[in-house]
Amino acid sequence: MAKASIQAIRGMNDILPGESQVWRYFESTVKSVLDGFGYQEIRTPVVEQTHLFKRSIGEVTDIVEKEMYTFDDRNGESLTLRPEGTASCVRACEQHQLIANNQRQRLWYMGPMFRYERPQKGRYRQFHQIGVETFGMADPAIDAELIVMTHQLWKKLGIRDKVELELNTIGSNEARANYKAALVDYLSGVKDQLDEDSQRRLDTNPLRILDSKDQNTQSLLNDAPNFHDYLDEESEAHFAELKALLDEVGIEYKVNPRLVRGLDYYSKTVFEWITSELGAQGTVCAGGRYDGLVEQLGGKATPAVGFAMGMERLILLLESLNVIPDQVKSNIDVYLVSMGNVTTAAMALAAQLREAVPKLRLQMHIGGGNFKKQMKKADESGARFALILGEDEVKAGQASIKSLRDSAEQMTLNNDELANWLQQQL
Repeated sequence: MAKASIQAIRGMNDILPGESQVWRYFESTVKSVLDGFGYQEIRTPVVEQTHLFKRSIGEVTDIVEKEMYTFDDRNGESLTLRPEGTASCVRACEQHQLIANNQRQRLWYMGPMFRYERPQKGRYRQFHQIGVETFGMADPAIDAELIVMTHQLWKKLGIRDKVELELNTIGSNEARANYKAALVDYLSGVKDQLDEDSQRRLDTNPLRILDSKDQNTQSLLNDAPNFHDYLDEESEAHFAELKALLDEVGIEYKVNPRLVRGLDYYSKTVFEWITSELGAQGTVCAGGRYDGLVEQLGGKATPAVGFAMGMERLILLLESLNVIPDQVKSNIDVYLVSMGNVTTAAMALAAQLREAVPKLRLQMHIGGGNFKKQMKKADESGARFALILGEDEVKAGQASIKSLRDSAEQMTLNNDELANWLQQQL
């Protein structure tokens, strides 16, 4: 009896050749935008002490109650695969005294996160995020900078007209507490009409009811107390200035009074970039201000604001809109076809060209085969050009080059001319 093949864990996916080129394109595009704004990379472990997330995210959130991958190590210490990146970033900044004296930091990170959710298109149990966190700046200008930065990224990726910005402010802790009491009082009177999740959240995390996807619950919220009636003056002024800054730079937005975000540590500004191109999974980037989190985790009171974007979901959006440049889908520029006893000469030419043209991506055909079969492999590789080397070319110190993506004629160049020609093409 044959042994059963070993499969990847459900909701944890391989990224295969062909797919990985698109990921690298997306990652490099994001990095170029972050570099342009002067942000620095930070890398944290994928495993943290469980109480870090309980203290930061909140013990009664869905993430902590139902979705975290938590286990005891051999010393009996409770550890958790990180479900999000902000808490780890704050922990690292505190531990290494990057923000101990309210220093200003602009940081970003990239990597896998883990949540035990029902896998669906664009949402997985191991998923990847790019996150940005800033510390030490209370001015709404930094909130605006993050939004301007994401706006520039959408333009660079070619999806600006397919995403919309939603904004809200959820005020101070005191304002939220006052509003929460009023909301619970109202919803308790219609509890039996709420969806099952909202009934549970009424006793644990009532603000999350505001972004319920249940249509009946949303209709009940039409008569609920208005969050903005409970806002403190400081939060109102902060929000007004943020909107004025966005107006000044021409970034369109919609104020959504029911936008609250799902994590306990948010305060004041919250925002989401959403799209209608991915069905129900519409949020592609989300964040906000969390001025109290550093103190909550044992540090000094430190203003902070950040965002995270789901890489799977954004790559899915790029693919569905067909905006990925053709050259991204291949990792080869030149495919070297060799005929006759010229393997040594072919390797020498490949080495010479790679040194002369540092950005050149050149792959040699290995394994023999006639000219027709080698040219077929060259075409299948996705390369832009086939470089053809035979015994006659070797004797003459030349090689032939043929475009594989248009009808340009084949031409023959000496080796020095070839390097210069490729440099111009790339």
